[in-house]
Amino acid sequence: MLVAALAAFSPAVAHAASDAGGHGGTFPLLFFFLAVMLLFARIGALAERVGQPAVLGELLLGVFLGVLAWVPGLGVIETLKHETLVKDIAEIGVILLLFRAGLESNIGEMARVGKNALFVALIGVAVPFATGFFASQMLLPGLSTNVYLFIGATLTATSVGITARVFKDLGTSKSPEAKIVLGAAVIDDVLGLMILAVVSSIIKTGSLDPTQILVISAKAFAFLSGSILLGRFLSPRISALFSKVHTGHGMKMAIAFIFCAGFAYVASLMGLAMIVGAFAAGLVLDPVHFKDFLPPAIVTRLRAWASSHPQMEARKEMEEHAEHEEHAHVENLIDDISRFFVPIFFVYTGLQVNLSVFGDVKIVGVALVITAIAVFGKLVAGLAAGKGMNRLLVGVGMVPRGEVGLIFANIGRGLGVVDDRLFATIVIVVILTTFVTPFALSMIAKKARASA
Repeated sequence: MLVAALAAFSPAVAHAASDAGGHGGTFPLLFFFLAVMLLFARIGALAERVGQPAVLGELLLGVFLGVLAWVPGLGVIETLKHETLVKDIAEIGVILLLFRAGLESNIGEMARVGKNALFVALIGVAVPFATGFFASQMLLPGLSTNVYLFIGATLTATSVGITARVFKDLGTSKSPEAKIVLGAAVIDDVLGLMILAVVSSIIKTGSLDPTQILVISAKAFAFLSGSILLGRFLSPRISALFSKVHTGHGMKMAIAFIFCAGFAYVASLMGLAMIVGAFAAGLVLDPVHFKDFLPPAIVTRLRAWASSHPQMEARKEMEEHAEHEEHAHVENLIDDISRFFVPIFFVYTGLQVNLSVFGDVKIVGVALVITAIAVFGKLVAGLAAGKGMNRLLVGVGMVPRGEVGLIFANIGRGLGVVDDRLFATIVIVVILTTFVTPFALSMIAKKARASA
């Protein structure tokens, strides 16, 4: 039915495009197309049934939607995927995704995981960046230095969400290895975003002047550290002020969203990517800042049940659940918005893949080699996990590039340094590193248990 509807609209889009100078499409059709993308994203969530993260299924369903553009009568898909509205909604998805990642990250927890997590993160950024930069020059000679820099930057990413989910499924979320991986992955995100800011500025200015690189690095560091310090001072005061207007969940969501949008805007004014600001905003907000607002209904009910329950152990468990729900409430509110925007970003990314490049054996070969480099760089990082740790488990846990790699790829495309071939190459790296990690972590964890 969806395919038939798109086919039926195709003549109308072609006519609108000719009237609008090639930027056609009507709003009703765009609205319908966004609904189709969202449905494809939800179908892609079937990947979870085979032990894979939903992001992988959403990406592959986006690629499939792009394949449908080759079907006679469905050329409208090719037109729609270039529409500004679709691109902007996908970009909002990226901003919310990094905001959510910041909310999940806890600066105190990062400090508590200690120097091992920091060393793992530093090596996990430095080695992939260096090997990616130099290896890409040998694999893809004749390109600009900016391209090689961006490939190296893309390989620094680590998807904390994918690894966290696997550890949770394995029941090892509280293990020392899991804490090191999750702490290192968050530090990875911070370092990766700083590298992205530096590389993006180099690409925009066309200069590799060491002084300028230091200035850009200092600007990125100053923004992240300054926004966190200022935000931690302002957020509880702003929250308390607006709680006098209304203490409902809608106001809480609005405050969280204005922090996300405001920090993203300030980052853009400083010449940094908006996602850097969104991530910083997430780090700033803490559940305690919303203590003046009404708790979620489930929290009120749990505490009422706990107070009247005769068994001490059951009361304690209910209180723990209530505390967890209250702590995660801001994240849950943002999830309500993100359920529309974020999946569309992943489908949009898959939709941008030019499948014709896969006919080039060289590109596929390059993608496989870069994937091997990407895996190697994170395995080396695992060596810094420290004595008594399962270094292989830590290294493999750092491997998936997931959504962060896709974000880098889209930014590179927007900057003009990532063409169809490189975009497809990065997507292959993301797919392979994301696909292999759950299976590899499961095997290593089971082997460790058997030998314990």
